Amino acid sequence: MTAAPAPAVFTIPPHRGFADALAAGLIARHGGDPLELARGIILLPNNRAVRAMTDAFVRRAEGGLLLPRLVAIGDPELGEKLAGLLDPADSDPVPPAIEPMERLMILARLVADVRAAAGDPAPTAEAVRLAAELARTLDQLLVEEIAPGRLAQLIDPAVDPNLARHWQTSLATFETVLARWPAELAARGRLDATDRRNRLIDRAARRWADAPPAAGFVVAAGMTTSAPAIARLLRVIATLPGGAVVFPGLDLQMPQDAWDLLGPHDPDPETGRRPRAIETHPQFHLKLLLDRMGVGRGEVQLWRRGGGHDAPAARTRAIGHAMTPAAFTGSWATLKPAERRLTGVRGLELDGPAEEAQAIAIALRQAIETPGRTAALVTPDRVLAQRVSAHLRRWGIEADDSAGRPLSATPAGGLLLALAEAAAEGFAPVPLLALVKHPLVQAGEQRLAWLDGARRLDRALRGPRPAAGLSGTTRHLQEGEGRERKVRLPALEWWEGAAALLAPLETAFAESATPAAMVAAVRDAATALGGDAAWSGPDGRAAADLIAALEEALAAGPQSATADDIYRILRQLMESEAVRPPQGGHPRISIWGLLEARLQQAGLVILGGLNEGTWPAAPSPDPWLAPAARAALGLPGLERRIGLASHDFAQALGAPHVLVTRARRDARAPAIASRLWLRLEAMTGGITRAPRFKGWARALDRPAGPTTPADRPAPSPPVADRPKKIAVTRLDRLKADPFAFYADAMLGLSRLDPVDADPGPAWRGSAVHRIFDAWLKEDGCDPATLLPRARAMLDATAAHPVLRALWTPRLMEAVDWVGRTVAENRADGREPIAAEIYGETELDGITLYGTADRIDRLADGSLAIVDYKTGKPPGSAQVAAGFAMQLGLLGVIAEMGGFKDVDGVPAAFEYWSLAAKAGELGHVASPTTGRAAKIDPADFTGVAAGVFHDAALRWLIGDEPFVAKLHPEHAPYADYDQLMRLDEWQGRDSGAAD
Repeated sequence: MTAAPAPAVFTIPPHRGFADALAAGLIARHGGDPLELARGIILLPNNRAVRAMTDAFVRRAEGGLLLPRLVAIGDPELGEKLAGLLDPADSDPVPPAIEPMERLMILARLVADVRAAAGDPAPTAEAVRLAAELARTLDQLLVEEIAPGRLAQLIDPAVDPNLARHWQTSLATFETVLARWPAELAARGRLDATDRRNRLIDRAARRWADAPPAAGFVVAAGMTTSAPAIARLLRVIATLPGGAVVFPGLDLQMPQDAWDLLGPHDPDPETGRRPRAIETHPQFHLKLLLDRMGVGRGEVQLWRRGGGHDAPAARTRAIGHAMTPAAFTGSWATLKPAERRLTGVRGLELDGPAEEAQAIAIALRQAIETPGRTAALVTPDRVLAQRVSAHLRRWGIEADDSAGRPLSATPAGGLLLALAEAAAEGFAPVPLLALVKHPLVQAGEQRLAWLDGARRLDRALRGPRPAAGLSGTTRHLQEGEGRERKVRLPALEWWEGAAALLAPLETAFAESATPAAMVAAVRDAATALGGDAAWSGPDGRAAADLIAALEEALAAGPQSATADDIYRILRQLMESEAVRPPQGGHPRISIWGLLEARLQQAGLVILGGLNEGTWPAAPSPDPWLAPAARAALGLPGLERRIGLASHDFAQALGAPHVLVTRARRDARAPAIASRLWLRLEAMTGGITRAPRFKGWARALDRPAGPTTPADRPAPSPPVADRPKKIAVTRLDRLKADPFAFYADAMLGLSRLDPVDADPGPAWRGSAVHRIFDAWLKEDGCDPATLLPRARAMLDATAAHPVLRALWTPRLMEAVDWVGRTVAENRADGREPIAAEIYGETELDGITLYGTADRIDRLADGSLAIVDYKTGKPPGSAQVAAGFAMQLGLLGVIAEMGGFKDVDGVPAAFEYWSLAAKAGELGHVASPTTGRAAKIDPADFTGVAAGVFHDAALRWLIGDEPFVAKLHPEHAPYADYDQLMRLDEWQGRDSGAAD
């Protein structure tokens, strides 16, 4: 009987570049005959590995080279399809795989149906999210070849009485969906992609076992997934004539007892329980794969060829020591210095992620100063990768992140999401403005005109939210008085054209159309607004493919959805879709994700983002199967991905030169160093640092030489250019903060309200003024009409319900107090004669103007000047200091006949405050009475005129500079603090004299 051939299994250690070493070895073995190499087949994990191997062969193709066939058969995500090589035409065809989008939508429908039948209906977006998680768990069952029928055993609490009820409910839903799933596939003549791949792999294994390829070699290289089907295929390849299996970074020097500790373990003969495997170890998945292949570690040979630019072999030994299981880390103390030294590896700790990105960019920039040297950043942190890419552009270096960006973060994806979000939120101001300002909207010659209109709309939508819908915005632009009308009307004509483009989208979302119809409306709106630009480029094509697939698949999915569901579904799908940049970046600088970095190497490799939760990432929870259920089924633990990420780290450490970086804090809080970083620190006694990059990063943006902070601004324009008109409400600003007055009155700068702002004190004050104005002019101060008017105003306000609930009762009570007080005054002979009345007069050559909230005629024929305050009125201390002269200046205008149809002498000056006092809402206060200032009302206009005269002489008809924050205690508003660069001089400046 002929003995079975020994398996040809090899490993390439981390200190050698995997792709280059494999290419060099295969060329040495088979390159003597050019056709022999071309007849070979190399099976690789994924398409990225195919590209890496192609590049490695090309680097050695001096004089030309016919490449072997490179076939991708899968990756750790198990999402790649087998190439046609393993689906021969002369065999019975394997049914095609169901399209991923169709599969997702069908599963979402099943989840929604089962949840609804159980009395726990799920929103459509939530059903899609759960379906995506269910699909991942189903794929894991198929990969591990676990029959879904085993779930029925787990639902019985007797299997595990400690399993929580909600997990039992999830298991029941999961089993019900899986029971219906085969019928859905059979009705369409389709298979799960993972099931189809398993069948193709097994077919190839059987064919090659029965009839090995007549010519050429077969090599499987770079495999790290431990799927049973792949293990069977690798076992066959390892025993083929000319066949070989080549693993990346299998540790042949780990002590046997440490290797055995990794698991998986046999059940305990007494308890029947299986000891827990160390799935987080970087060698576990390779050990499991060897076990499933039936190959012992002692049968694995070292691949003898190097890549030509390898690190010292001692590096592999040090990496193995650093990654030893926790139970054996005590051996670090007995290692010789040479056994734990990581020569060529440097560490760098930075203060924050921004500084880390800057330092990495500098290190990459320095690396390519050496001719021919290559450098790469490897990180799972996509934000860090984007930051580094942006920093490199300052030197004209394009180094796009080859891991790609989520479609949701690209212009095309952003446009679709902006459309869906705007429609879902009833075209509220914030999402509406984000949409109309999107860079793809009206791109081309019409872009500038479109942006002019969008900016006018932005100005018009400042403040509280208008009514919902496109029509609500239209009414908002048509309404308003005075300054508001001047701002809103210029935007109206442009808005009518923009609203016409958005109307079909609003109609589709408002009429509760089918999900497919709403997605089609989003597509049509994107075309209407963006034209061809919306679907151009890699991101536009990816967006078009996703929308087309979603529209088609929704026919088999849930048939009802809200507008918010559509937005959330689109975002979820786009975040899981990566758009990779086209080739054409810098030839010697690369930015790789963990998948992209496998099998690749560069002269300098920077491992960035070494913080816990980033590298390795925290395991994603499985909402369907409890950890105990996963273990009972034999599924991989959620933490196995930590082991894969650790293996990626160990492999990357094998580069000739390595820089390992981390930030001490992230964007929110202090960060915890990665367990991988801590292992290196503990094993080596402290990684050798590379401090120069930190110093350069800080120096790069540091100004050269000493810096001089700005002085307190004090502009002094010519007297002829100074304002000759001032409002009564601006005198306090002129006296307390002359610079703020200058910025407002002369520079024309004013604070913009936030978009979609909650109604604040200023808005409430204006609204109250409008109520009382209409009440006097239209209702003749009829007490019966005041509260209905106030309530109508509140009902028309698009305020947050919580805010409305908080201040509506208080405001209604205060308004009622005003009505009662006016009625009492009228009974005593005091009659309101004017409201919201404008007046002006001239003093010292300056036009003084203002609007009185209300003017009453007292019983003796004199006047009372009334100002409404929704908050606390000015105190007597302000009056004593020469401020809060608004009522007195309005009295001056009245005395000089500045209010139309109003004559008389002011004898009373009152603030009607709606704030609480003595436990009650509403009270009357006067600036002429108080502990700090007691002024005879008959003299108040003279006092106010004198204060105005002094201010005018200094700043309006005089040449005194407009000094910033002259009296900061009377200048509480910070509208112009940034303009005056307050933080640079406040406290340093000794101040300006009055």
